[in-house]
Amino acid sequence: MSQYVADKHASPQIERRDQLVEYFAASVKPREQWRIGTEYEKVAVRRSTGHAVPFSGEQGIERLLMGLADRFGWEPVEEEGRVVALKGAESWITLEPGGQVELSGAICANVHQARRELDQHVDEIVAVGDALDIAFLPLGLQPLSRLDEIEWVPKKRYRIMGPYMLRVGTLGQRMMKQTAGVQVNLDYGSEADAMRKVRVGMGLTPLLTAMFANSPLLEGDLNGFATFRGHIWTDTDNARCGLLPFIFRESASFEHYVDYVLDVPMYFIVRGEQWYEMTAHTFREFMQNGHQGHRATMADWIAHLTTLFYETRLKSYLEIRCADSQPPELMVAVPALVKGVFYEDDCLEAAWDLIKRWTWEERLAAYHDAHRRGLQAKVKGIAFAELARELIAIAEEGLRRQHALDERDQDETIHLDRIRELVRRGLCPADLVIEKWKGAWGGDVRRMIGETAYG
Repeated sequence: MSQYVADKHASPQIERRDQLVEYFAASVKPREQWRIGTEYEKVAVRRSTGHAVPFSGEQGIERLLMGLADRFGWEPVEEEGRVVALKGAESWITLEPGGQVELSGAICANVHQARRELDQHVDEIVAVGDALDIAFLPLGLQPLSRLDEIEWVPKKRYRIMGPYMLRVGTLGQRMMKQTAGVQVNLDYGSEADAMRKVRVGMGLTPLLTAMFANSPLLEGDLNGFATFRGHIWTDTDNARCGLLPFIFRESASFEHYVDYVLDVPMYFIVRGEQWYEMTAHTFREFMQNGHQGHRATMADWIAHLTTLFYETRLKSYLEIRCADSQPPELMVAVPALVKGVFYEDDCLEAAWDLIKRWTWEERLAAYHDAHRRGLQAKVKGIAFAELARELIAIAEEGLRRQHALDERDQDETIHLDRIRELVRRGLCPADLVIEKWKGAWGGDVRRMIGETAYG
């Protein structure tokens, strides 16, 4: 989830709906200024037992953050006297509600830079974590601990969200406390470009979900899904999750997006140090009526946008959100694939050609099928593995054209090597986990940790 920092300064009051549309229009960037950002979430477990690491205690996640600050110069960020995040020069380390550790990376010109940043981050968390009996697993889901065994990170935002999740779905607290994903952030060059990228992003969601499916374990055993994390989103909060049907209309615009999210219930507003729960109000109602003397501001609007969890999310940039967390060698395959496809016009069009003929009903069926079967899922009789091979070829062409070279004169296609090989075999990461769980690991989480933990 996005790190929310309360605005300490006055924010413009919202006087008219057009201001909300203008927020997106003002975020347009020329092509030469397009960059990528990547956010990597990781589940942390006790190396000795496989159970989720609590936030509190001498060997907890808070202690991990303090160690990272002491050894590597991160600036601690506190809430109510507890360290809940770290601020770097260009990046953040934040916590998901169950103590999942997230690197919100710097804005990068290319995937080589993102790779170097991730490598440094992994080195740092492993160096500090080893002394605390903390291991980081290459999975999209906590593999062993039950929901009630995982300590909540003590953030005000989560105190509002947690109870609300019980009212709007059955799996929302699992999403908060047990899941981990990879998110790619992209720029857009115009309203038409933004809406086309949202459309293609949502259209590709079943395929990308299947390619990077990596959460087949839950509470100590196989759960029957290639990505149970993906499935969790289908019953978290249908008002703010999943796919949006109107996005697939060619006429979809910033105004359509604004009008849709105006009618989504809010979570909170912040005034000074005071947080107000707003779950009984939509943003439209707040704009019209205010709340306890407070009027809606642009800071409230920006905060509201961070509480929407659609598979492709529109803010001042775009977010592709559907991939499970990965092993380190596959993490940057996600931004590499997305950059290759989304930052070349005809590559974006070629990707759309793969999925543009699906009906809304076929998109939903493919979405659910991908969660269970990964690359074995099909749509219109075509296996996702075949479509994935085509998508990788499109991404490779885009990256070759972009011609961003590392110190060895290698372009960014090198970051697709591992996923290309898996897809060639018709496999997603979950297939490898399932095979070893049934075989070499013998259903033992500690064996899995010994073989797969970061570092």
